[in-house]
Amino acid sequence: MGTRRQRGRRPRRHKVPKDPGGAAKEEGVEVEGDVLQALPDTFFKVEIAEGHEVLAKLAGRLRRARIRVNPGDRVRVELSPYDLNRGRITYRLRNDQEAVPETPPPTAS
Repeated sequence: MGTRRQRGRRPRRHKVPKDPGGAAKEEGVEVEGDVLQALPDTFFKVEIAEGHEVLAKLAGRLRRARIRVNPGDRVRVELSPYDLNRGRITYRLRNDQEAVPETPPPTAS
């Protein structure tokens, strides 16, 4: 004879508290550049300052929102802290948008 299965609620599992002050991921450096070439699998060749070329992948947030990036577009790239020749495209700048956002003028109240 086998053991009988209990019906009803399952026993609660221990919740492991997350460490809020734990080791954070290393932040990458954000730079802006122009897309030179579209490669397979949402990879792009991006030219950043001083003629450096970076291999950048489209961020998942941009893929989910179906934002299209074409050669000639100006993009913001987050460079990997481990390999400065690779990065992730985090934002596509519009044509009329300046590279560095200006601070809005103070309003008189």
